[in-house]
Amino acid sequence: MTDLAARVRDAVGQVSDPELRRPLAELDMVRGVEADGADVRVGIALTIVGCPAADRIEADVRRAAESVEGVGAVAIDVGVMTPAERQALTARLRPARGMPFGPDSLTRVIAVTSGKGGVGKSTVTANLAVALAQRGLAVGLVDADVHGFSIPPLLGLAKDGVVAQPTRVDQLMLPPVAHGVKAISIGMFLQTGDGAGTAGTGAVAWRGPMLHRTVQQFLTDVYFGDLDVLLLDMPPGTGDVAISVGQLLPHAEVLVVTTPQAAASDVAVRSGLVARQTGQRVIGVVENMAAMTLPDGTVMDLFGAGGGAEVAAALSADGEDVPVLASIPLSPALRASGDAGDPVVVAHPDDPAAREIALLAERVAAQPRRLAGRRLPVNPAR
Repeated sequence: MTDLAARVRDAVGQVSDPELRRPLAELDMVRGVEADGADVRVGIALTIVGCPAADRIEADVRRAAESVEGVGAVAIDVGVMTPAERQALTARLRPARGMPFGPDSLTRVIAVTSGKGGVGKSTVTANLAVALAQRGLAVGLVDADVHGFSIPPLLGLAKDGVVAQPTRVDQLMLPPVAHGVKAISIGMFLQTGDGAGTAGTGAVAWRGPMLHRTVQQFLTDVYFGDLDVLLLDMPPGTGDVAISVGQLLPHAEVLVVTTPQAAASDVAVRSGLVARQTGQRVIGVVENMAAMTLPDGTVMDLFGAGGGAEVAAALSADGEDVPVLASIPLSPALRASGDAGDPVVVAHPDDPAAREIALLAERVAAQPRRLAGRRLPVNPAR
């Protein structure tokens, strides 16, 4: 291999696969590089036929090759991995099937819960995930609200009647990415009743065992890669999914969302108490739909006041301090951004609700982690 070809191979090998978020060289996706004078030909192998990231990978490879000093014309040969190559890749990505987010994982798992529906839990979860990603964290999001899934449209993964779907590489699913967040939802697998193939609008009528299996598959069969934080958008209440998550992730932390209204806050306490029964730790309360300041300076508390503080006080009664981490005001921009699939922290970062969610992300990220009693993946002999 000539010096020019070697330098091009190094540059191309550093290109990151947008779905796997790893360099092409590490994934063995660079087939070869040949140089004829100043002109080079680069061969790459995509994971599957019809890879949704094919155009981006080819463009990034071309850009990387052209950036090497002394390179003239660049030709890209795009192929596909053989079944054996794909099997070897999946074996490297997931050496053994099992729970990648178990007690020994360094990924911080946070379940976002509420006592009842309609308090804006999913909107808070989606925006919190994006706000954490904006802080440079690697973030995953599991839509565990199987019956009431809503994460895809909130993140902009469902537009014009089409929902983004995971890429399947043998037994692994690669989740779609939006605003730096890797997300998975049952809404990405459903079709309309007319058979038109438009995903995401069907209904799910499943009981306990199917719900448990779905959540388990989202946690084990979806390849999120190395995450700093995994958020779970939980269904409201204390039903089957809450119990399943408690069994699968007993070390998870819990964030309780409520509105200021007493009818919501009284019920919200129960979701925190059930989480504690499974060993999970409640790290804070988020009060959504709090008072908003109108243009004339008056304050409108449509849903009353004090609900967040009441939930925090009730959950702190057992001797563990549970703070109110955010009080997010009512916001037309927050509602409109959710409907448009553009999280308010991206579309309107100066909106009062967006600023409060950004503050929530800062406080969540700054909280110390409890690693006592965990086995860390460190070999002191090395």
